[in-house]
Amino acid sequence: MKKIYFLSDAHLGSLLIPNHKAHEQRLLRFLDKIKHDAAAVYLLGDMFDFWFEYRNVVPKGFVRFQGKLAELADRGIEVHFFTGNHDIWTFGYLEQEIGLQVHSKPEELEILGKRFFLAHGDNLDGRNLVNNLFHNRFLQQCFTLIPSRIGVKLGYWWSKKSRLNDQGKDFSYKGENCEPLVLFAKNYLQKHPTVDYFVFGHRHLMLDLQLVNRSRCLIIGDWFEHFSCAVFDGKDMWLENC
Repeated sequence: MKKIYFLSDAHLGSLLIPNHKAHEQRLLRFLDKIKHDAAAVYLLGDMFDFWFEYRNVVPKGFVRFQGKLAELADRGIEVHFFTGNHDIWTFGYLEQEIGLQVHSKPEELEILGKRFFLAHGDNLDGRNLVNNLFHNRFLQQCFTLIPSRIGVKLGYWWSKKSRLNDQGKDFSYKGENCEPLVLFAKNYLQKHPTVDYFVFGHRHLMLDLQLVNRSRCLIIGDWFEHFSCAVFDGKDMWLENC
């Protein structure tokens, strides 16, 4: 039976990951393994630690990962790329050159007869000022005026600075009544009770929580500490370390 795979938060290129090649190779081995039984792969954000497409330039590196995604797409496997808070700035390259289906906002979709709400998981309430500035088209155009050799370095520096600032914070599960993504799912269900599965990345933890009406909320970990994904076979949904 064909399966649907969900993964997120590989942060390829992060200056805090010591061995970029080994990190990428582990991801490639996983994608190569699932290509025989995957109907679709959903990448739920922050697969790249920084991504910005200039008119004729994309960030250097990770061409093997991009090539593997192109191979999956060429095999007829749907590959969906949800932008995260680190890889927002995609303007056509991933669709036109690699064959991905890019989503720049949360989506409610039907997959194998079930309703899914899919999102990276950042700024779902729209209140994060920095995130909103990053999505601003005028400011994105302004960034293109920075030479690419400087702009890419600046992007990776900002990402590293953000991650170092986060290291003192507690990213463990906050409990059903305090976890932001769980609270969002519960509130969303009040107006959209037919959703079967909420699937998020962003929080870098693994969670599979039963909600009301047989709905479930899954946070799928990441791909540099947990090396985890979610799998759906049309009947069952589960998390696994890969």
